[in-house]
Amino acid sequence: MTDLRGRDFLRNADLSPLEYRGIMDTAHALKRGEFKGQKPLEGKTLAMIFEKPSLRTRTTFDVAMFQLGGHSVNLTNAEIGLGTREPIRDVALNLERWVDGIMARVFLHSTLEELAKHSSKPVINGLSDYLHPVQLLADFQTIEEHFSSMKGLPVTYIGDGNNMANSFIEMALLTGINFTIATPRGYEPNAAVLLEALHQGATIKITNDPIAAARGAKVLYTDVWVSMGQEQEASERRKIRDFAGFQVNPEMLELIDSDGIFLHCLPAHYGEEVVEAATLHPKSKVFDQAENRLHAQKALLYHVLRD
Repeated sequence: MTDLRGRDFLRNADLSPLEYRGIMDTAHALKRGEFKGQKPLEGKTLAMIFEKPSLRTRTTFDVAMFQLGGHSVNLTNAEIGLGTREPIRDVALNLERWVDGIMARVFLHSTLEELAKHSSKPVINGLSDYLHPVQLLADFQTIEEHFSSMKGLPVTYIGDGNNMANSFIEMALLTGINFTIATPRGYEPNAAVLLEALHQGATIKITNDPIAAARGAKVLYTDVWVSMGQEQEASERRKIRDFAGFQVNPEMLELIDSDGIFLHCLPAHYGEEVVEAATLHPKSKVFDQAENRLHAQKALLYHVLRD
């Protein structure tokens, strides 16, 4: 049995392959309804901190706790003022007295590290500027629904080398996929994350050619070009057209393998990184992927918060 009880989950690299497998097996079982009627987190409470707006993260963690028999408390930054109204340390030291775990969706990864440092209760990364590990659990649950083996599976990410790209790099090491990242020059992923994964044996290719990267892929993935917190850069990025040619459209989807799938973590900025016809394309599994945020996060919460 995978035992993650009381563990922080700040990045996918926190997991061993066996622990990852345990979460995935539980996620698939939950989706099949095998836990129906069970309340393994009865009496447990999750504090949910949101510095950034959220549809999928807030809804799925809230519903996940309810379906597992627990309860969630939503805390916006306007209410708690992480690091402004009071120190992050004090927030952690208060919350640990009342709740069984903390999920935080924040601007800075250092905020999560500070929460985890001072909280005796587990802290889960709901998104930071550096990584988005809970999204990758749902992504790989979706990928596993279509492909029997991850080893050597050609997966391509097209767009900004942001927190999603960084988390995919960690998952490439964890799962053994052959991972290609296509970004415009100057928008490559975090060098330290990339070098660490390569040093440990991950198969990763960096390119500036999105068409070549898409050709023959089993999984094609994209994300927004301008992440939350970078909106001030949006007009400059659009003006200089750094991302010209990196838009996922039906023509690009024709380049991937005949049984390949398209994923996007949403929200989509239609007309920028993707067009509506791509998310509605027969190869698109975008909304299955969104559904799996619920199942994957239920699995994570089950393993981290259960007695």
